[in-house]
Amino acid sequence: MIYVLIIYKFIIIVMAKNSIQYLCQECGDVHLKWSGQCLSCKEWNTLKEFKEVKISKKTQEKLGHKIRGMSNGEGKKKIMSPIDILAKSKNASGDNKNLRIQTDISELDRVVGGGFFKGSLTLLTGDPGIGKSTLSLQACLAIAEKIPEKKVVIISGEESESQITDRLYRITQTPPKNLFLLSESILETAIASLDIENTGFILFDSVQTLASIEIESMSGSVTQNVAVTERIMLLSKKYNIPTILIGHVTKTGEMAGPQTMAHLVDTMLHIEGETGSDFRILKSRKNRFGDVSEIGVFSMHSSGMKEVKNPSATFLSGRLPNAIGSAIYAGVEGSRPFLIEIQSLTNATAFGYPKRSNSGFDSNRLEILLAVVARYTSAKLENDDVFINIVGGLKIKERSADLAIVASLISSKKKIALPEKTVFFGEIGLSGEIRAVNNISKRLQEAQKLGFSQAVIPTISSQAFTLLTEELLEKNIKVGDNLKLVQVKTVFELEKFIV
Repeated sequence: MIYVLIIYKFIIIVMAKNSIQYLCQECGDVHLKWSGQCLSCKEWNTLKEFKEVKISKKTQEKLGHKIRGMSNGEGKKKIMSPIDILAKSKNASGDNKNLRIQTDISELDRVVGGGFFKGSLTLLTGDPGIGKSTLSLQACLAIAEKIPEKKVVIISGEESESQITDRLYRITQTPPKNLFLLSESILETAIASLDIENTGFILFDSVQTLASIEIESMSGSVTQNVAVTERIMLLSKKYNIPTILIGHVTKTGEMAGPQTMAHLVDTMLHIEGETGSDFRILKSRKNRFGDVSEIGVFSMHSSGMKEVKNPSATFLSGRLPNAIGSAIYAGVEGSRPFLIEIQSLTNATAFGYPKRSNSGFDSNRLEILLAVVARYTSAKLENDDVFINIVGGLKIKERSADLAIVASLISSKKKIALPEKTVFFGEIGLSGEIRAVNNISKRLQEAQKLGFSQAVIPTISSQAFTLLTEELLEKNIKVGDNLKLVQVKTVFELEKFIV
């Protein structure tokens, strides 16, 4: 019996040392055996096999000394003690401006919250060729000019120094002297090459091409992505160096890798844009130091990404007058109002099942709006193909666009152009009612600034209407004179206004 217990214990030890586990790429949960569906997040086909690697004590001490800074060079452990948060905040109260490094690229600074926070780790994702490396390089150039006494280091596992230099000289002919390039895919080698004390900013391009020699898997694997991100995060926090980490995306536009990476970084930025369009939209998906819903608008050129200072005017520049099926939507992203054209096209289907296609709008939401239009208006679309296009490559998720979508659909079906110089916004419910939305004043101010004289809005209470008129009057906008407001309560009233 004793021998049986000894053999059983030995088998358990061997299995523990060489245990194969399965990691969910969506939620990061670990499973002891493979299954088609993750039991935690309920996603399918997300479990990937990985082998847990035991790191020797010698290696742990080496990594701890190099990256974590847990020893003082004499082998003695450094004891950390809690800080007085009140005293810390008082000392730092006068240095809030010094906590961020601004790039003077206003669209980028807006999205990250006013500049890169010192010691922060920013993950930038986007489709291949969308402009991730170009925008990051422009940020490095701007920051190098801001901190000439510090080094700005670009570490690339994807491109050689000559390839990076070629892109650099397309952007500027006079690169700063404190900008340094390194083509390296081994993380430990890259970190060891840094002059930490004199480094003020780091760019890693990209997390999927970097690998740690301590992990027994190829670069881009789940374990490598998490390990690389964690060690870069420790490096950034320990030495108070703002860092950008570029990441790839899946075919659905989501971040490639486990969601554990999203928890390790401070800020997640995403660049999106339509194929064939020069416009690029920079969005914040997570931000510990600013608003998470801000957007920045750029246009892609051979010399780099150029800021679009007035996106509303840019998006409306090619619009045809009296176009059927065209509605102007007054939206808000974060703290920024903008106007954008929404186009609809309806046509009798040539097949048994009508086609529903859209660009930049949620397909499920479109089906709901089509059902509401069919039920509560005379614009019957059951046997029509429907096409929706958000001009400029934007992707609208805000439900305040419902009213503009429905207005464009009715316009296309009835073949009636919507009134010129008119904007639409409002949420539509399943009963056909039009609900109020937030930031009405901001939307109307943006519309009036661009020369629009009429706005179709949800019906609001008399008290709210009085407050709105007073707020607009402070901006020298007189309701009824400068701007006419048309309040509609249902989609039936909207159809009467259009027809």
